[in-house]
Formats: sequence, C-alpha cells, structure tokens
Amino acid sequence: MVTFLEKISERAKKLDKTIALPETEDIRTLQAAAKILERGIAKVVLVGKEEDIKALAGNLDLSKARIVNPETYERKDEYVQAFHELRKHKGVTLESAAEIMKDYVYFAVMMAKLGEVDGVVSGAAHSSSDTLRPAVQIVKTAPGAALASAFFIIAVPDCEYGSDGTFLFADSGMVEMPSVEDVANIAVISAKTFELLVQDTPYVAMLSYSTKGSAHSKLTEATVAATKLAQELAPDIAIDGELQVDAAIVPKVAASKAPGSPVAGKANVFIYPDLNAGNIAYKIAQRLAKAEAYGPITQGLAKPINDLSRGCSDEDIVGAVAITCVQAAAQDNK
Repeated sequence: MVTFLEKISERAKKLDKTIALPETEDIRTLQAAAKILERGIAKVVLVGKEEDIKALAGNLDLSKARIVNPETYERKDEYVQAFHELRKHKGVTLESAAEIMKDYVYFAVMMAKLGEVDGVVSGAAHSSSDTLRPAVQIVKTAPGAALASAFFIIAVPDCEYGSDGTFLFADSGMVEMPSVEDVANIAVISAKTFELLVQDTPYVAMLSYSTKGSAHSKLTEATVAATKLAQELAPDIAIDGELQVDAAIVPKVAASKAPGSPVAGKANVFIYPDLNAGNIAYKIAQRLAKAEAYGPITQGLAKPINDLSRGCSDEDIVGAVAITCVQAAAQDNK
C-alpha cells in the first residue's frame, strides 16, 4: 500500500519548490536534506555556515543544496531593514534587527517573506514557539484567514477508519485555549487543508467527551456552539458534533449514538476543544498506534512556515518538506 509520505512526495516532485531548512546544526536536518535532494522532492536552502555544515554532514551528499550564511549573505542589509520596518512599532531598532537576523530561523522565515524560498521547515531542535514566533511576526496570517493554527497529519498503519487510516488532528500545536469562534474557524480551514493534502472528502468531527447531548457542561456547550458556527461558515462541508471519538469513526457506534449524523462513523478530521486534548491525542496515536505523525503543520499563514516535533526523525522532516511544497503551490494558485 502506498503511504501518505510516498503520495505527498510524488506530488511535491512536480512542483519545483524551494524550502529553507535553518536547523543545520542538527544532523537530522542534513540527513533529511540529502534524502530530499536525492529523491527530487524539492530544492533545499540550508541556512548556516558552510564549513560547519560540511563538517557535520560527513559523507552526506549535499552538493545540490544552496548554503546561505546570514552573516555574509549579500542581501543581509535588506533583510535587516525589512525586519526593522515590520517590527519598529514594537521597539525593534536597526541594531536589534541586525542581531535578530543572525538567528537562522528568523533569517529563513525572512527568506520566505521576501520570496527567496517557498516555505520553511524547522522545529527539530527548537520549541514550537521558537519556530512559530518568527512566522507570526514576519509572514503573518494569510488574507482572509481568521487565525493561524496548527495540525498533524496522522497516518495509522492497517487502519480501517478515516481515509484509509489517514486523519487530520487540529489544533494540536499552536492555539492553546481557542474560543468558540476559533474552534469553528479551525474546523473550516482544517477541512480544506485535509482535502488539499489527502485529496479525499473531509468529514469533520467536533470532538468531546459527550455525543449529542449525552453529557452537559460548559465544555460540551462550547463544542456544540463551535459546531453550529462552523456549519454556518461552511454549509457545504460535512461538520458535526459534539461527538466522542468512537462515535466519530466506528459505524456501529455511530448508528447507536448519533443516528442520522453526516459525519459519525466516517470522520477523518478531528477538531479538538483545546491544545491539551489535541497534543495528547496525537502523541498517543504516534506512540501507541505507531502512526506516522507529520507536524505541527501550520495553516492560515501567508507563507507555509512549518514546525516539527523535537522527537522527529529525518523521514518526518522529509514529509514536512513535501507537505510544505504542496501548501506553497496551493497558495500560488489563489
């Protein structure tokens, strides 16, 4: 059976995108870069000092990668000026902008902002906040996007549920305590993201510990309200809740707990009430179900700047780069 990584990589190969990888002091980044170049998934820009990269790479073939050192790059003054203009209202001086642009992650995100690369993948050696803060400060949200959020693509082996075992979990990496409006907007954009990346019809489950009124609390009422708003925002998308996970994916349970639901029994997009639930769920799926977990991938940003789990493998980075290429191509077509 063709895996999600194989499918998304084949799509990325046809797109001719360039992705910046700033964590060049981590061997996993260089191992991933070598695989990306060998497989023809994307062009790669490695941000860092050439001598340090080559020393760490050893026998890895990075000959096709472009290496950019922020401290010697011919456009560094332009980058400093651009960041100063973006952040001077926050008290950032030219001098502090020059220091910030020496940071490899900030520099890579500015490369995306100025159109030198199509996207950025980072997070193997940085916290999510260290990857996503530059994204929010520099590229900001996309036109028409209510907010930026993050998701995981979860591909469970030998799984009869979802889209051949593939799911989207959101928000699992960015918005800690979303409002009702946030959850509704995350649901709508996640459905569109799932359709883009998995190329299947999204069935969006607004998850809870309750199914269709089996329990009542402020928590369940918030999920019910978010479901109603999401349905109003996107009446053409199958969105339903509140649903427990078993009712969302198991047809027999769905028939008992949520008869008549357009989503129950076939959900492939899971929307969580908060980051606690979403992050816990993805890690359980990854570690206990031995699922492939790609993310946190951002949605709603003007450029795809994507995060990684610090426990990621080099193949996880390859997958994130392929996803970033597909996202970038979709933004080009808007």
